[in-house]
Amino acid sequence: MAAPSVRLGVDIGGTFTDVVLEKDGAAFSTKVLTTYAAPENAIIDGMHQVCAKAGVAPAQIEQIIHGTTLATNALIERRGAKTALITTEGFRDVIEMRTESRFEQYDLNLNLPDPLLPRQMRFTVPGRVNAKGEILVDLDRADVEAVVDKIAQAGFESVAVGLIHSYLNPAHEQLVRDVLAERLPNVAVSISSEVSPQMREYERFNTVVANAYIKPLMASYLGRLEDRLRGEGVGCRIFLMHSGGGIISIQNAADFPVRLVESGPAGGAVFAAHIAARYGLDKVLSFDMGGTTAKICLIKNQTPKTSRVFEVARTYRFKKGSGMPISIPVIDMVEIGAGGGSLAHVDSMRQIRVGPESAGSEPGPACYGRKGTRPAVTDADLVLGKLDPENFAGGSIKLDPEASKFALSNHVGETLDMDAVEAAFGVAEVVDENMANAARVHAVENGEDLSEYTMIAFGGAAPLHAGRLCEKLGVDRLLVPTGAGVGSAIGFLRAPFSFEANRSVYMKLSDFDGEKIKRLLTDLKSEATGFVRTCDAVSPILSEFKVYMRYTGQGWEIPIDLTEDQAMHPDAATFEARFIEDYTKLFGRPVAGMDIEITVWSVNATTPPEKVARMDETSGKARATSVAGRQIFDAALAKFLNAEVVNRFDMTSGERAVGPAAVVEDETTIIIPASRDAIRQPDGCIDIVVKGAAQ
Repeated sequence: MAAPSVRLGVDIGGTFTDVVLEKDGAAFSTKVLTTYAAPENAIIDGMHQVCAKAGVAPAQIEQIIHGTTLATNALIERRGAKTALITTEGFRDVIEMRTESRFEQYDLNLNLPDPLLPRQMRFTVPGRVNAKGEILVDLDRADVEAVVDKIAQAGFESVAVGLIHSYLNPAHEQLVRDVLAERLPNVAVSISSEVSPQMREYERFNTVVANAYIKPLMASYLGRLEDRLRGEGVGCRIFLMHSGGGIISIQNAADFPVRLVESGPAGGAVFAAHIAARYGLDKVLSFDMGGTTAKICLIKNQTPKTSRVFEVARTYRFKKGSGMPISIPVIDMVEIGAGGGSLAHVDSMRQIRVGPESAGSEPGPACYGRKGTRPAVTDADLVLGKLDPENFAGGSIKLDPEASKFALSNHVGETLDMDAVEAAFGVAEVVDENMANAARVHAVENGEDLSEYTMIAFGGAAPLHAGRLCEKLGVDRLLVPTGAGVGSAIGFLRAPFSFEANRSVYMKLSDFDGEKIKRLLTDLKSEATGFVRTCDAVSPILSEFKVYMRYTGQGWEIPIDLTEDQAMHPDAATFEARFIEDYTKLFGRPVAGMDIEITVWSVNATTPPEKVARMDETSGKARATSVAGRQIFDAALAKFLNAEVVNRFDMTSGERAVGPAAVVEDETTIIIPASRDAIRQPDGCIDIVVKGAAQ
């Protein structure tokens, strides 16, 4: 089957909706403000814009791949469906008790976030399965029916079912689902043994509750989107980007919407990995800064690092431990509330704080002229000369510098006795230092030295800040790819069809059972492959095997990759050697004399990655032609400098823009600090290096 020649990638962000159309290898893109009340409106608007640029009709689009923040926003803003939880007697309060850990050890006034569902929306049934999957107490159908009748009377729209140890034996959960289907056929149902069949009841219950909470919302949205696209003559299949960096069908997305929670950032990581492969880079720091958040991800050997648990809706400035844990496969990244729309204020300690609150697109930063009065990062960038008020978003949005100055003076400057420029400098430095700190911590947690890394920056706001971030982190090289402003949407078009199936089965290496392991991994491989086949019926499918291991008595495990031969011919000595190897890399040394145990087994089925040709790079000696000049504030020197303005698409291969400079395009602006120069590579990437390098 020939690959589709006209494809559309769509990323709904907190501020902008990015739309990219690829036609026979050429890309056409646009950014439109996100329409919160009906997100599909922005998609239709953007689709018509890129179709007009490409000279194609919407009916010619052969494939649409979509990622969205709608699931995340619904969890953060608590605007999901009226949802009930059915759980085992004695476990009603698990999602409220959490793990009883304190994410701020010495805060005496610590407030834990409220559970997604209050106590009166949580119901229990008898019946009990033990930690080996054996039924200790049978579940009587009449007991289930009595609870379902209460749920029916209360008018719930969605029901989450999370019973103890159901990941080992789902029979009781399946009985509850059957009764719900018979008595409440119009109510959405999610069961934890399908959504997240993993140990640790708090994470599992929270994940199935989150899935049920957003399921009606996402089903409604995806249905409306399909209808609107059909109305525009688009008859192709629609696929969704999932948090693990692959693509699933729209039906699977509607069934498991919790897998979409990090879909946009995942697309960005896939985009960065594609660029890394083109340049032969094995150590890359992906930096994605949009309108609402900034995301940082480590990419080694052209593959983003993955995890099986992450948090959403953190209540303490994105502090780890203060959010809702979601137990699904996800690309591992650190996320902070630092986007172009993130709002600045002065706290009670007279310190400048930025985010996590965002102005979004409605009303947006003060300079948008949409009745926003509080200063955002974009306002600081405008006052510091990083943005051209007449050519923001290709000239589609005119910015008001005076509104930015007034907002910065009013909310920051007056309190701290600063003028507007000083206030803007303070806001920009705070947000850049916040991102630098997040990157440092993420690197240390993964045992990495960022000075060995190359940064790849994308997202509408990242190229404005990436140069300064590299100065702070000691990173010598920065790449800003073509289409950086819509990087996540491009990443959707590079992602494979994939699905990861996982299951918790506890096993010590001293009790190693090779036949049991082979059966388990074979079943997981079949399950994951089945999901991928709903999207792609003909492509070959690769299987990636992973187990999560720890020393007996430890509280958490580390992921261990296995080859297919190691997985299908399991051997205790091989498993032990692989664990010790990775444990030593991470923590410096193994622990002698302790048994090792496996807690989670995982198989990811994926279509082969897109083949990427290695590019020949150029050194860059010819000087790029400046189209204008303007004053841009250089943070390292703490003063305005005369900077050249270079049009990105006027630069030819090998031309060099000498910092300080601004390389401009419709979707973003690349700021080149005085310490750096920028070279246009043959593929259109802007390669920013320390001044004097690569001469």
